[in-house]
Amino acid sequence: MKKTITVLVVVAVLMVVLMLLGPVYVLEEGEQAVVTRFGAIVSSQSEAGLKFKMPVVDTVLKYPKKILSWDGDAQRIPTAENQFIWVDTTARWKITDPIKFYESVTTLEQGWSRLDDVIDSSVRTVIADNSLNEAVRNSNIINELNREEAIAIGEEAEGTGIDELLKSNFTATTYDEVLKGREILSKAMFNSASKLTTQFGIELIDILIRQIRYSDDLTESVYNRMIKERRQIAEFYRSYGEGKKAEWLGKLDNERRSVLSGAYETSETIKGTADAEATRIYSDAYGNNAEFFEFWRSIESYKKVLPNFRKTLTTDMEYFKYLYDADGR
Repeated sequence: MKKTITVLVVVAVLMVVLMLLGPVYVLEEGEQAVVTRFGAIVSSQSEAGLKFKMPVVDTVLKYPKKILSWDGDAQRIPTAENQFIWVDTTARWKITDPIKFYESVTTLEQGWSRLDDVIDSSVRTVIADNSLNEAVRNSNIINELNREEAIAIGEEAEGTGIDELLKSNFTATTYDEVLKGREILSKAMFNSASKLTTQFGIELIDILIRQIRYSDDLTESVYNRMIKERRQIAEFYRSYGEGKKAEWLGKLDNERRSVLSGAYETSETIKGTADAEATRIYSDAYGNNAEFFEFWRSIESYKKVLPNFRKTLTTDMEYFKYLYDADGR
């Protein structure tokens, strides 16, 4: 009896120890696992639920089944024209083969590190093989806007003499056509990198260029070019404005001369009419009273002439008879 009890106790203790050591494990939704025994892979699990393993000798490594994000550091990369830009990319990935993943990288940290190498290399290769325009722009909308602006300005300036000047300026500032663009470059990076990630049990979902930033020297060059283009357009407008100013001033001067000429002609006509009327009045007055007319004419003459005389040597003249003769004759 005692022997039986001892056996039962030993069995119970062993069962407790086995339970404590974990003969089972739970796989949650969104998880997958690799079971190893002394470093060798025994099995892999991808369905959620209660799973069994050998206590002590089996080790369970769990990996996420969900989509993970990769965010690399911005890289300073030269383009095909040897112009340096900072490229910041992001990617999405997931573990599709946990056994391959365990055999090649083992941990998530190592997986991210391996993605750093693969994606960064792919990004550098694609950017270095393409021009700055292809990396920065995704379409030719800027040229379309320039053409629409040129057409609008041409219609507004039609027949003013500046339309050809402005059109030539906009043609000069047309940017190179984009044949690929940022979206296609992102796909090229993805195609290059995804060929290498499958060997790690990783499925690369996509790679996106999150941000492209000019280096300091390139930024200064771009700003200088923009300033130069804006100054050229401003100079064209100023030149056109000065020309229109001279044109309108010329028209204004001609109009002023025309108005003054007409006014002078009218004034001379009025003056001639007045002189004729005055002559007629003088003639009538002379005919009615010649002596009074002569007296009045002399007085009018004195008003005009005498103020200009500084010294009179003699007054014994016919001209001064109305001033100095006693009888005024």
